[in-house]
This record gives sequence, structure tokens and C-alpha cells, in this order.
Amino acid sequence: MTSSQILQNLNPAQNDAVIHRGGPMLVVAGAGSGKTRVLTHRIAHLIEQDNVNPFQILAITFTNKAAQEMKDRVAALVGPVAENMWVSTFHSACVRMLRRDAEQLGYPRAFSIYDQADAVRLTGYVIRDLGLDTKKFVARSIHAQISNLKNELVESQSALDNAASIFERKIAEIYSEYQRRLRVAGAMDFDDLLTVTVELFRNHGNTLAHYQERFQHVLVDEYQDTNPAQNEIVLKLGDRHRNVFVVGDSDQSVYAFRGA
Repeated sequence: MTSSQILQNLNPAQNDAVIHRGGPMLVVAGAGSGKTRVLTHRIAHLIEQDNVNPFQILAITFTNKAAQEMKDRVAALVGPVAENMWVSTFHSACVRMLRRDAEQLGYPRAFSIYDQADAVRLTGYVIRDLGLDTKKFVARSIHAQISNLKNELVESQSALDNAASIFERKIAEIYSEYQRRLRVAGAMDFDDLLTVTVELFRNHGNTLAHYQERFQHVLVDEYQDTNPAQNEIVLKLGDRHRNVFVVGDSDQSVYAFRGA
């Protein structure tokens, strides 16, 4: 497909974003303004006009359905070569990387992944075994708080050190034991997929360098929904080539993107 065909039916602002020459780029626009269209046409332009190898493109969105739709849209523009891209959710991308490299952090390559029900159940067992009041410490609620701490990249010891009340201290103790049991089981919950990837990138520079070289272009949809763990993954992956292209629908995106 020619450049004119890829750029067809884009308004001037969309056109400018699609043909951006490189470096960090944040596209902020309201709902229904064609942000995802900009992202897919940007990918097509990279492949067709800038001769970027699709193998070197990582595109991230927030649902498996959206990821498949994005891949389908790009394929409609550039053909089956689009299959060589990584288009996935954050969690799926992290699983692929961790299956290759989690052993560096002491996890088995075939680590288990606990879904929400598994994680809440384990939290309940920890609460029970610590002798805590299950009416005051409700498993689903406590797990949600642990999840929030993980997404903010707060480890259990830090949560314990910064606890401002007995209740918060108990949550930190539950968090610590919950995490210990996951490690013993050779397992991760959904939040660990993000936080362990961050740990991998922070502590194993050669592994980070491998993925930085692999993904010379990182593109993210719905960037306003990223949490600190996801944001760090994006910024670390993009730190070498700095070709980070994100779209979001609020000024919150600007705040999240400041690190680029």
C-alpha cells in the first residue's frame, strides 16, 4: 500500500501523528476522535514507508479483543507481514518475556499463573492461617489492596515500613505471606506478571537490552489507563531507541508520559 493510501482519510492532526519522524510522541484526543486509527495507520506507515521490520514493533492495548482488532486493521493495510508484530495486552507481552527469562529471578520457566479466583482464595487461606478476623479482613477486599500496592510497585516490606495503622500493618503482613506462598508454588498472579517484568528489567541489564533492541518501536493505546508498573515497562523498553508512541484520551496521559 502506498503512503497516500495509508494517509487517506486522515485529518491534518492525524496525518502529522502518523508520519512523525521518531522519538517520544503522545497523542491526546477525546473519545471517538480516531486515536486507535492513528495508531494502526502509524504502524502501517512504519512498515510500508519507513521500512521498519514488523518483528521490531511492539503494540500494546488493554484487552485481547482490542489487540486482535488492531492486528487485523494493520494487516488490512500492509498484508500478512503484520503477523510478525507483537500486538498484545501488557499481561500477554509480559508472559511471553517471562517464559523466556523468569528463571533469572528464580522462577521456573513453566511458572503457574493464578487467576483472580485463585488469588482471592490464596488470600483467604493466608488471612485464616494468620488468625485474623475474616469479617474484618475480607479476602476479596484485601487482595484488591494488595493488587493496588503491586501496581504502584510497592513491595510488602515497603508497605510494612510505611503502614500508618495496625490495619495497614496487617495488610502488609498478609501481602508478605501471600507473596511467599506464591513463590513456593512457583506461581505468579496477574499483577506479578507486570511487577516481575519490572524487576527483571531493573536487575538484568542484558535482558532489558535484548528487548530494547528487539522492540525499536513501542506503541501503546489507551495510555491514560496505564498504572506505574505498566508505565515503567513502556519507558524502559523505549529507553534505547526512544521511539515510544502512545495515545490517550485525557491530560492524565501527559502526566504518565512525563518520564519519556
